[in-house]
Amino acid sequence: MSHFREGNSHLKKLLLDELVVCHPFIIGELACGHLKNREEIISLLKSIPKARTVENDEILHFIENRKLMGLGIGLIDVHLLASSLLTNTLLWTADKQLSTVSSKLNILYREQ
Repeated sequence: MSHFREGNSHLKKLLLDELVVCHPFIIGELACGHLKNREEIISLLKSIPKARTVENDEILHFIENRKLMGLGIGLIDVHLLASSLLTNTLLWTADKQLSTVSSKLNILYREQ
C-alpha cells in the first residue's frame, strides 16, 4: 500500500520496463479496501499482466509439502508464494512474515 501513498521510483521503473506481474488476489484485496482514486488504481492494476493462479487442492498440498502452517501467513499469502514458485517469479512484499517465508523459499524480491 505504501506504493500508492508515497510512490516508489524503483517500482515505477519496473512497471515501465514491463517486468511486473500482479496476482488477481492482490487486486481483489485492494478492491475490498478504501482507495483514493479507486477506479484509476483498480484499472491500472488490471492492465498489468497477471500472475498464474493455483487451484485450492494444489495449495493444500503446497502448505503440507513446504510446511507452511503456523508461520503467521494466510491463505492469500500462500497463493502468492505458490504462484511465484510455479512461474519462477520473485515476490515483492512489505509484509514481515511473508517476506521471511519468501526469503526461505528463495523467491523474495530485493530492491537493488
